[in-house]
Amino acid sequence: MNTLLRLIIVSIVAFALSYILSGVAIDSFWTAILLALTLAALNALVKPILILLTLPITLLTFGLFLFVINALIILLADKILDGFQVRNFWWALLFGLLLSVVTSILYQPRDRDA
Repeated sequence: MNTLLRLIIVSIVAFALSYILSGVAIDSFWTAILLALTLAALNALVKPILILLTLPITLLTFGLFLFVINALIILLADKILDGFQVRNFWWALLFGLLLSVVTSILYQPRDRDA
């Protein structure tokens, strides 16, 4: 249930960001749902490999290179999905940052004991 809720939140935030950011375009809400699924799959499969391959530069930059990896994952999703377009690397970086921040603010699992 939590995974489904998180996918819906990511879809809504991504779709809203496509209206705010001129360098990002999502054709429909269904494309936003597919984008959330694609990003989840890429984060599970490709991102660990990229982190392992770029570990030295990630350590040298105190983890800031992870933002670059997130932007690369978004650009890869742009190549995979037809209805999702990102203009360039910088728009992907900004989209990834905003998507992460807004999603983490909106999706905060509530403590059931409190």
